[in-house]
Amino acid sequence: CIFTTAKQDYAKKVLDVLDPKKKLIRLCLSQQDCLCARGCYWKDLTRLGRDLAKTVALDHTIQGFPAQVANWIPVPRWGGDPWDKELLRLTPLLGRLGRAVRTRGGNWGV
Repeated sequence: CIFTTAKQDYAKKVLDVLDPKKKLIRLCLSQQDCLCARGCYWKDLTRLGRDLAKTVALDHTIQGFPAQVANWIPVPRWGGDPWDKELLRLTPLLGRLGRAVRTRGGNWGV
């Protein structure tokens, strides 16, 4: 799942690069799915329709989802470096989270 404050047409272009065969990413929420308050767009994870106890969000800013701070895993903002490995560093953590939920039953929304 991808949830971005970017406009839908931009998000679609990024998805075409990330998942050109449309096999990995099943859901994409964009700016139109965000809440707008005081000129800022906020990601509301309840829009995913998933159990928040089984949902994590990776983002460079908490501004995107202040109401669900417990679901937030901070990551540095991507600066375009093709050698950036930050998300790969999270693989062990995400694997442990996935195993913990499978042990208890259910699916994680990441």
